[in-house]
Amino acid sequence: MTKKYIYLFLLLFPLQLLAQNNVITGNVFDNENRKISLEGTSVKNLSNKLFVLSNKDGHFAISAKVGDLITFNRVGYQPDTIYLENLFPKNVYLVPDINNLKTVDITSTKISPYLNTKDPNATPSRPVDYSKQRGGMRLNLGYGKFKKDAAKIKALEENERYQEEISKNFTEEYIINLVKFEGPGIRDFMDLFRPTVAQVKAQQPFNYAYHTAKAYRAWLQLPVDQRKLPPLVKKKVN
Repeated sequence: MTKKYIYLFLLLFPLQLLAQNNVITGNVFDNENRKISLEGTSVKNLSNKLFVLSNKDGHFAISAKVGDLITFNRVGYQPDTIYLENLFPKNVYLVPDINNLKTVDITSTKISPYLNTKDPNATPSRPVDYSKQRGGMRLNLGYGKFKKDAAKIKALEENERYQEEISKNFTEEYIINLVKFEGPGIRDFMDLFRPTVAQVKAQQPFNYAYHTAKAYRAWLQLPVDQRKLPPLVKKKVN
């Protein structure tokens, strides 16, 4: 019986030691095939600026504390960021980068024998002088204005799509679950730190978890009287 307690102590002691030293451990896997561990994944703590690489088994250990942001980056995979609500071991699954193009092998080509065939009835064309000295009238028929209007419509539609994406992801429920937001000011927080279209457009897919956690840290550091947009600005944003 005593031996069992000794073995149990030896198993739990390293975990207790890691908890005391504020270390987060875990493993990184491929999201498509979760049996594949990802060696060489860069694991970085954005709070204390430390980083490590996962070993051949995808295992990592890095100094951290509750509330830190940990990023995971590996070539060929989309980056990921987690917000530490606790220091329990984590399993992280990276999604393969869908922008990778498949290799296309060209084994042979065939050229049409008719490409260089000349029309026996063809006659040389007469060059036309389009210089300013030549008479005549050039008609635009409003094409330039039509092109500008079409560009404006496209920009408005694109802006509307991004606004819908932001409203769908940056919600009260999402914020409360992620950072455990406390207090009645969550609507002011959302008005003050709502992602802009430019931010979302510049990073696709946009990392709402990283943005929200970083914004919440900034919110906690703000004086209470500055945790609200001015009335005119708020009206314009809404």
